[in-house]
Amino acid sequence: MRALLAQSLRADGFEVSESPDGMDVLARLASDDPEEFDLIISDIRMPGVTGLEFLEGLHEREGFPPTILITAFGDAKTHAEAARVGALAVFDKPFEIEDLIAAVRRALSTTRA
Repeated sequence: MRALLAQSLRADGFEVSESPDGMDVLARLASDDPEEFDLIISDIRMPGVTGLEFLEGLHEREGFPPTILITAFGDAKTHAEAARVGALAVFDKPFEIEDLIAAVRRALSTTRA
């Protein structure tokens, strides 16, 4: 799924950086020379740390990037928890990649405005 999303976003003109899990991204953000991300797309279920835990860790950082979560296990409780920790949107699998790309465009146009 990560490779498909990255390929689709790149084909649409976005610069994409991939990570195998949330811990990797948190480490990249906390390094001596932290990477800057305009937006993060994360699965909710992944090894090491869930997307919700990941986003909660991001939320503690000043100026954390907007984050879109994706899940195959979306229910009202999951969506409510995602909103509580600051998710911009939650996409339930399966979803249309075009809808995700549209959400990315909206998020970036808002943060860059």
